[in-house]
Amino acid sequence: MIAIVDYEMGNPGSIRNMLERLGAASIITSDAQAIEAAERIILPGVGAFDHAMQSLHRLGLEPVLRSKVLDRKTPILGICLGMQLFSARSEEGTLPGLGWIDAETVRFRFEGPDASLRIPHMGWDAIEVRQSSPILDDRYDDSRFYFVHSYHVRCRDERNVLAVTRYGLPFHAAVIQDNILGVQFHPEKSHKFGLRLLRNFAGVKA
Repeated sequence: MIAIVDYEMGNPGSIRNMLERLGAASIITSDAQAIEAAERIILPGVGAFDHAMQSLHRLGLEPVLRSKVLDRKTPILGICLGMQLFSARSEEGTLPGLGWIDAETVRFRFEGPDASLRIPHMGWDAIEVRQSSPILDDRYDDSRFYFVHSYHVRCRDERNVLAVTRYGLPFHAAVIQDNILGVQFHPEKSHKFGLRLLRNFAGVKA
């Protein structure tokens, strides 16, 4: 069972719909016991960093997530804001993040010929895979995924960089550390490429 964490940030229903297409059992939940029982976890998210951290605290979900992910090494996939929460902090707010990845979340800033680029970064872009992982490998090079974000994660250790995308500058589009995986793009909006990624994460054979 995959627990899709519902902490009132974004629409987890579209992720569940994709998992249903794959035949992967999932539940949308804010219940700590349901998360405790899950074999895999997805942390989605759209919105503001501080609001998201406040929601996790208010719902009492941070302790069970920390126990599952850090102590029992349960696979977790962070999507968009969910990935940003893995970092230590964000320029968007003042609250600390989960701190599971040695990284910070920063706002796009463009100068010179790129100064006219729009923020947020919105639309389809290719990724460059930097290392192999259970959900991404070099077969995904030039695969196109859907992005919509004004902030991006900046890892301090290149070993945490799973994939890179260029929008004015190269930014870290996917991160990894042991059982922790994060993607800045939205696989649930990325058609066949996103479906394949979610299949890999869910462990469902094609």
